[in-house]
Amino acid sequence: MVEPVERADDPRISDYQHVGDPRWLRARGLFVAEGRLVVRRLLESERFPIHSILLTPAALHSFELRFQTMAPVYVASPEVVDAIAGFNFHRGCLALAARPPGDAPARRFITPRVILALEGVGNPDNVGGLFRVASAFGADGILIDPTTADPFYRKAVRTSMAAVLDVPFERAIPWPQVLQEYRDEDFTVIALTPRTHAQPLADFARTARVPLIVMVGAEGRGLSDAALAQADAAVRIPIAPAVDSLNVTVAAGVALAYLSDAIGKGR
Repeated sequence: MVEPVERADDPRISDYQHVGDPRWLRARGLFVAEGRLVVRRLLESERFPIHSILLTPAALHSFELRFQTMAPVYVASPEVVDAIAGFNFHRGCLALAARPPGDAPARRFITPRVILALEGVGNPDNVGGLFRVASAFGADGILIDPTTADPFYRKAVRTSMAAVLDVPFERAIPWPQVLQEYRDEDFTVIALTPRTHAQPLADFARTARVPLIVMVGAEGRGLSDAALAQADAAVRIPIAPAVDSLNVTVAAGVALAYLSDAIGKGR
């Protein structure tokens, strides 16, 4: 049911005062979907119970009143939405939804062929971008070490263009020792690194086989020595000498695109 809201202090939308507070949201088992595309995909996924939706009239019109949800839908002016959210909000569309319970240790994905693994990626924009490229190039899941940023942080969900809602992921605990369990199940683990001793991606791809785990690390320091020690191969993307490295999202996208073509994985 669509309900009009006239004031930012209306108690019905008081939870939206906390959309910029990840601790408050996590304590209540919620995450924020921001923007019309992300909220639309949240509605379509039906995997995450929706707490409520807050829209401007223009955003409501863009949805053509077709809300397949029992959650309350509040409509307020852009000024009210900005005031309640606490920042200048241009997308005109917010939703609060239930996040999956807990951060369980890694479990086996269903018949995976290619898994992306993240170590120490603390920037939520990069986490969201990595989910987006994983979705784009057909990765079957993502392993996340304990120091990587929360995929359900508002900026990560937004940057992923809702890929966080679709790509399965698990916390890899204990990291990186859990990778040995995958190697014992015949996974090949590769580490993306700019180190000069690493094998060029094109050379590795000639003999690549699935199942495969592609590890990426934080920008700057890259993968830890402990993670590199778990890899069957260190692989690099050759770039111009004047450039020291690629953004982690770009590097993962290049590697997944190249490998998915080499091993014939459909997209």
